[in-house]
Amino acid sequence: YGIFYEFIPMSDFHTNKPRTYWIDEVELNTEYAVIISTNAGLWRYSLGDTISFTSKNPFRFKITGRTSSFINAFGEELMVGNAEEAIVEAQKICDCEVSEFTAAPVYLDEKNKGRHQWAIEFNSPPKSLSHFEEVLDQELQNRNSDYEAKRKANLALERLEIVSCSNGTFYKWLKSKKKLGGQNKIPKLCNDRKILEEILEINRNE
Repeated sequence: YGIFYEFIPMSDFHTNKPRTYWIDEVELNTEYAVIISTNAGLWRYSLGDTISFTSKNPFRFKITGRTSSFINAFGEELMVGNAEEAIVEAQKICDCEVSEFTAAPVYLDEKNKGRHQWAIEFNSPPKSLSHFEEVLDQELQNRNSDYEAKRKANLALERLEIVSCSNGTFYKWLKSKKKLGGQNKIPKLCNDRKILEEILEINRNE
């Protein structure tokens, strides 16, 4: 009661002046950040969650991730919902089981184009990591048209790369940050490499 909801498309969320939409303006299958304020507009607050509407009559939505967990280094606008759905399908196709994952961009340089690098801990690894990379990359394209456009003919992005981590790597990272238990989770996607590099360093020392 007394709370007003607005929605910002995640494609605009990190811009200087993002446009907000009212409930009657939202579109289906578009990821939005949820903004709440009082009816009088005394304060405004981002919940930090991202949602996607699945129905407008009645209004129904699913929670797809967090506003802080995304990769948009090359205009690909990859969100956690895309990544998790792609992982689920890739596991089915490759008959494997993922325990934990996180991903971050590898920025382009003089010799190489950009790409995404994934650190994945498997409960049951795929027979071929290269095939799993190929399948996961395609599943991401199937779910994200911006990622697909950047991947077309390796225009801006090369195929993603996966580093298979030893069992317990992600646990050790959480322990090192004193984040064991409760609601603490490793971010699935990051637009910078800080967390990924820390996890890769732990894995190298195994």
